[in-house]
Amino acid sequence: MSAEAIAAAPAAAASREAGFPPQIKFIIGNEAAERFSYYGMRAILVVFMVQHLLMQRQDATAIYHLFVSACYLFPILGAWISDRFWGKYRTIMTLSVVYCLGHAVLAMWENKPGLYTGLFLIALGSGGIKPCVSAHVGDQFTAKNKHLLKKVFDVFYFSINFGSFFSTLLIPWVLPKYGPGWAFGIPGILMAVATWVFWLGRKHYVHVPPTGNTGEAGFLPILLHALSNRGALKPGQRMLDAARGRYKDSEVDGAQAALDVFKVFSTVAVFWALFDQHGSSWVLQAKEMDLNVFGIEFLPSQIAALNPIMVMVMIPLFTYGLYPAVEKLGFKMTPLRRMSVGMAVAATSFVAVGLFQIPLDQGTKISVGWQFIPYLLITAAEIMVSITGLEFAYTQAPRAMKSTIMSFWLLTVFAGNFLTAIVAEVNIFKGSMFFFFFAAIMAVVSGIFMWNAYNYKVREYIEDGTYGVDPGLVED
Repeated sequence: MSAEAIAAAPAAAASREAGFPPQIKFIIGNEAAERFSYYGMRAILVVFMVQHLLMQRQDATAIYHLFVSACYLFPILGAWISDRFWGKYRTIMTLSVVYCLGHAVLAMWENKPGLYTGLFLIALGSGGIKPCVSAHVGDQFTAKNKHLLKKVFDVFYFSINFGSFFSTLLIPWVLPKYGPGWAFGIPGILMAVATWVFWLGRKHYVHVPPTGNTGEAGFLPILLHALSNRGALKPGQRMLDAARGRYKDSEVDGAQAALDVFKVFSTVAVFWALFDQHGSSWVLQAKEMDLNVFGIEFLPSQIAALNPIMVMVMIPLFTYGLYPAVEKLGFKMTPLRRMSVGMAVAATSFVAVGLFQIPLDQGTKISVGWQFIPYLLITAAEIMVSITGLEFAYTQAPRAMKSTIMSFWLLTVFAGNFLTAIVAEVNIFKGSMFFFFFAAIMAVVSGIFMWNAYNYKVREYIEDGTYGVDPGLVED
C-alpha cells in the first residue's frame, strides 16, 4: 500500500462508516463512461460487419458472440494480475489504456484486419478490468456499512445502463450519417474520459494490496496443489482438503468457498447465451420488422436501447416495490431466490421472440413494437440475475479472491456467448426454432440452478476480514 493510501486511510474509513464512501463517485463515473464506449461500439458491430464488411449474417453473429465471450474470458487474466501482482487500481489503469487503443484501431482501419485487431484489444482491456472494477467498489466498504452494498451495486448497475442507453441511441445514428470512423471514434473518446475520471480518485481509494505482497495464497495455487495431491485424500474429504498442511486452513476454506460459488454460477452461462442476443439475433429480427413506431422510424440497433432504459426504470421498482411486497407475503427474496426466478423469466422472453418470428418466417411483416414484450421480460430477468449475481459474488469471496470470484461470475458470460456463437455458426436451427431452442435449454437449466442454489450454504466475507454464516439463509 502506498504512503498516500496509508495517509488517506483514516479519513476514508470514517467516511465509509457514515454512508456511501465519497470515492465511489469516481468509480461510478468511470463505469458510466466506459459502458457508453463498450455498448456504443457493440451496438453497431453486427450492422457494421454485414453492411460495411459484407459478411454473412451467421458469420457476423458468430464473430459478435465470440468477441463478447472473449470480453468475459479475459477477466481471468485481469483477476490473476490484480490479485497476485498489481492490485486493482494499477490493473484497471494499465488495461484501460489498452482498451483505448482498441477503439482507436477500429476507428482508423475499416477492414477485417482492423476489426479483428481492434476487437482483440478491446476484449483484453474491457475483460481485464471487469472483475477489478466491481470488486474495487466493494473494497470501499467495511462491515459497518455493508448494508449499503446492495444499494451501491444497484447504483453501479444503473450507471452501466445510463451509459448504455445513450450510446445505443446515438452510435447507430452516427454510423450511417458520419461513417464507421466517427461511430467507433466517439466510444474511444468516452473510454479515454472514463480512464481520466478513474485516475482522479487515485488518492481517495482504499487500495487493497495484491496477495503476492501479503503472502496470502490465491485460488489457483491451492487448486493445483490439491489436484496434484488428490491421492492423499481420506474418505469423506473434499478435493481441496488435499491442500491442507501446505496452505493455512483459512486459505483453503476461502478457496473452497470460491469453488462452491463457481458450481452455482456454472449454470448461469445459459442465461447469458440468451441475454446477449438482444445485441445480435434480436437486432437481425428487428431488421425484418416494421420499424415505424408511432410515426418514428427507428434503426434496428436502436431498439436495443429499450433494455437500458427499462433497467433504469425497473431497478427502483424492484428494489423498493416488488421485493418488499413479496417479502411481506412471507417469502424472503434472498439473492439465490431472486436469481432462480430471473432465470425462469429469461426462458419466457425467448418464447415470445420465437412466437414473433413465426409470421416473419412466413413473409408477414409485423411491428417492431412487439419486441417490447421480450425486452421487458429479459430486462426483468437481468435485474434479478445480473445485479444480484454481482452482489452475491462479492460477499461470498474472501479478500484474497474477490477479483478471482468476480472473474468466475464473468466466465459464465464467456461460456454463454461461446455457446451462442457455436449454435449460430453451425446453423442447425433456423427462424423461430432458433429462439425456441434457447428457451427450452434455459427452462431446463433454470431447474438445475434452483437445485444447486437450494443445496448451497451461504457465506459472508466483508473487507475487514469478518466472516460468518447466516443460519437463516442456509436453506437457499
